Amino acid sequence: MRFLAVVLCLLLPLTVHAQTQPQANAGQPTGTINVDEPIGEDQAITRRIREILAELDGYDKVNVAVSSGIVTLTGTTLDSKKTQQLTELAGRIQGVVAVENNVTETTDVGERLNPVVDRFKSRVMQALSFLPLLLIALAVFALIIALGFFVARWRRPWNRLAPNGFIADIYRQIIRVVFVIAALVVALDILGATALLSGILGAAGIVGLAIGFAVRDTVENFIASIMLSVRQPFRPNDTVEIEGDTGKVIRLTSRATILLSFDGNHIRIPNATVFKSRIVNFSRNPERRFTFELGMGPDTDFDAAATLALQILRDLPFTLETPEPGVWIETIGDSTVSLQMAAWINQEGTSIGLARSEAIRLVMSAFDKAGHRMPEPTYRIIYPPQTTPQDTRPDAETQPHKVSLSTRAAKPVQDVKATADKALEEFVDQERAETERDLLSRNGTVE
Repeated sequence: MRFLAVVLCLLLPLTVHAQTQPQANAGQPTGTINVDEPIGEDQAITRRIREILAELDGYDKVNVAVSSGIVTLTGTTLDSKKTQQLTELAGRIQGVVAVENNVTETTDVGERLNPVVDRFKSRVMQALSFLPLLLIALAVFALIIALGFFVARWRRPWNRLAPNGFIADIYRQIIRVVFVIAALVVALDILGATALLSGILGAAGIVGLAIGFAVRDTVENFIASIMLSVRQPFRPNDTVEIEGDTGKVIRLTSRATILLSFDGNHIRIPNATVFKSRIVNFSRNPERRFTFELGMGPDTDFDAAATLALQILRDLPFTLETPEPGVWIETIGDSTVSLQMAAWINQEGTSIGLARSEAIRLVMSAFDKAGHRMPEPTYRIIYPPQTTPQDTRPDAETQPHKVSLSTRAAKPVQDVKATADKALEEFVDQERAETERDLLSRNGTVE
């Protein structure tokens, strides 16, 4: 096994050389090179090879000797590729019997660096000759971009075309991008390198796609912000409910909607969530209905109770005549029958919470005076006949005593003005004045 491994190691360089030899000759012409002298004259072969090498770069240090048609090459070249090409080149000369290539790759630092220095000098001279054209392209590029930024800074056309300032800023950004792309195209056309534009745009598209996947949530919120700013389902100081959170709208930013809860807390909801959620706007319609439910005994005269409750709701100074109040039987329970009552208010000047509380108080007081009782909870206990003691059976003395509420004095109608709501609106206005401009407009088009 060791002997086989040694043989394979010795044969490996030969295999590599055999595979690389055709590649070194790739692209070179083939066929016999004729000489002007009769075949067999060594001097003619030598002169022909030297003439060919003189026209090629990198063979200045190569010596040629021919004897009886056998070509001997000695000296040095800059790289091994040129050395391999010498054998193939000399073998194509007419009259050559064999080629002995003794040329080696030079290790002299100066000789190896000279071509590099020459190439560098050539490129510097080429760049200097190209510099005026490059300066003109840069000047045109800067001029077009400056023009684009100047046009984007105009206020009148973009603010009139856009429904709000946020969309106007987006229009300005689009104008800047368009002018930058136009400047790039013109500059590359001046330089004669428009073929690079497709590569640049392709790379920009790939980078943009990667960034889009990385910041997908941010992009989604940004797009939702655009849609919300155009649709405007709410305005500043509107009372809304979004995803179970209720409060007054402070502002709409490019990422989130800010609410002020009735407890004074700030609630930030991502715009993507707001756009996809069910939004309840309590402030869009100034008229708002409140409801409450009272449980009555089964023996109650429900016609009289409903008429009395309806009269009380109509007589309240803060309820509206249109739509008019309503009273109806809602549910039937084990020991009660529920009356549902509803009335409308103008919530711009009336607090719905205080109005509902005052309506409940006055209706209960009127029911109490009219004898419409709300029953106590009733429980029925059944004992087995053989074990029921006589003294534990319910009788008249052990019945629960109903406490009459008729002795309570009915107070006049209390103030139900929306003072708390006005205070919250002042907080919202103060915060909007202290913070940056948002995407909402009090006079904007509402969805």
